[in-house]
Amino acid sequence: MLLFWCRCTSLTTPVIGFHLQARRKQNKKGCVGKTVKKQRPVNLDLTTIRFPVTAIASILHRVSGVISIVAVGILLWLLGLSLSSPEGFLQASAVMNSFFAKFIMWGILTALAWHIVGGIRHMLMDFGYLAETQRVGNSSARIGFGITVVLSILAGVLVW
Repeated sequence: MLLFWCRCTSLTTPVIGFHLQARRKQNKKGCVGKTVKKQRPVNLDLTTIRFPVTAIASILHRVSGVISIVAVGILLWLLGLSLSSPEGFLQASAVMNSFFAKFIMWGILTALAWHIVGGIRHMLMDFGYLAETQRVGNSSARIGFGITVVLSILAGVLVW
């Protein structure tokens, strides 16, 4: 049996909860009283989907948050290695002198920069400083991308 999430007021179960798929088929009604289509068109070709810039900004904000969480573990390991002993410091220095480690560090700093810029953008919208319209959302996302590119270049200069 498949479970689905639904906000139903027509069923005798709680207002928000899980309902069994069999019950939904029996009613032949959706959560708002409309008939549910049995066959819905599915587009699995991801190359034909064109996301708006605000959706891309939102997805990248979430991805950069995950990268930042993973980066904390990497950076704490590197800090622990460098503080463990003088030999550990030399090992950490040798690790950070490799091109691969510098590239990873640049990626971490770029992800952190986008996450901060995107977070500030969301906070400005939430506090009412930016109107929540499509035009403002598009322009603020593009400005955020531009600021992140500048910060990414500065991070590259800092790392190398």
